[in-house]
Amino acid sequence: MENVKESIPIFLRISEGIKDHILMGDIKEGEKLVSTTQLSKEFGINIATVNKGINVLVSEGFVYKKRGIGMFVAEGAVDKLIEERRKTFKERYIVSTLEEAKRLRYTQEDLQNMVEEIYSPDDKNA
Repeated sequence: MENVKESIPIFLRISEGIKDHILMGDIKEGEKLVSTTQLSKEFGINIATVNKGINVLVSEGFVYKKRGIGMFVAEGAVDKLIEERRKTFKERYIVSTLEEAKRLRYTQEDLQNMVEEIYSPDDKNA
């Protein structure tokens, strides 16, 4: 069976990877991105593929171009990313997890106990 991640085009993996770094705070709003040439060399991929991934970020409003200077993370990118990912979180993860939990005959109380056991209010992103 093919790895799901490998079935995603490389340019989309590039854009999603950069989104992850923005969301985690590795790249701050207003900060310059690494050059496309550097990304191309780092990952051993064609610069056109990197540009295509960056252009996805530009079209989605997460990154903007300063002609002759480089690419920068847009103000509000983190909040926009959180909003985008929250929209898909329920459908992608919660629904399928709860369907499996029902098949395994977990009660709502069982699930709440599991969440409390795993989810700590001390988590940095809580």
